[in-house]
Amino acid sequence: MTDINTNTQPVIHFNKAAFATAAPSIRQCPPEEGVEVAFAGRSNAGKSSAINTLTNNKKLARTSKTPGRTQLINYFNLNDSQRLVDLPGYGFAKVPKGMKHEWQRNLSEYLRERKTLKGLVLMMDIRHPLQKYDEMMLGWALEADMPVHILLTKADKLKRGPAQSTLLKLRKHLKEIGAEHLATAQTFSSLKHTGVDTLKVKLCEWLVVPEAVDTIEGDSSQS
Repeated sequence: MTDINTNTQPVIHFNKAAFATAAPSIRQCPPEEGVEVAFAGRSNAGKSSAINTLTNNKKLARTSKTPGRTQLINYFNLNDSQRLVDLPGYGFAKVPKGMKHEWQRNLSEYLRERKTLKGLVLMMDIRHPLQKYDEMMLGWALEADMPVHILLTKADKLKRGPAQSTLLKLRKHLKEIGAEHLATAQTFSSLKHTGVDTLKVKLCEWLVVPEAVDTIEGDSSQS
């Protein structure tokens, strides 16, 4: 399944995603027009691979065997009003401590202040979920009242039983911290291309262009 359509929104062609720009901080991000969904995760969680799998383009997001190569906020346009955003990796990145702190500041600020941001896809290695920085990122999102969809990546590394057990434990944790109203979760494998359609459905729930909603509401009020 390549294209996703909602009842009132244009079809989203994820395979037509194209690099738009890279920003060193939220202040250099594109103008706040349209809507966007951001992808975040530890530097070894398979974030770039997940974006490439979603868009069916192996060269879209830069992948590297060196964790932390993504040091900018990278924007990919789906069309004129809908975007995907690849946020800097965090955690294991072999970079100076000062740069790590700067990334963290930018990520927190982006989640709090970016008005066009409608949701966060948070990636965690299914073998090592809810590490320190994962919890930190989840906390920032919840404080900002930002919807979060967690991808337990590299699900192909586990058999189905253990993978589902990890997913259930994560969902239980989300309920225990009172986050079930904002956070959802699924398993995902870039290698096996599993979980892609589920992710696309979630993204389409978030990538609703406000102008389209206003027009629909206006039409219904006149009928």
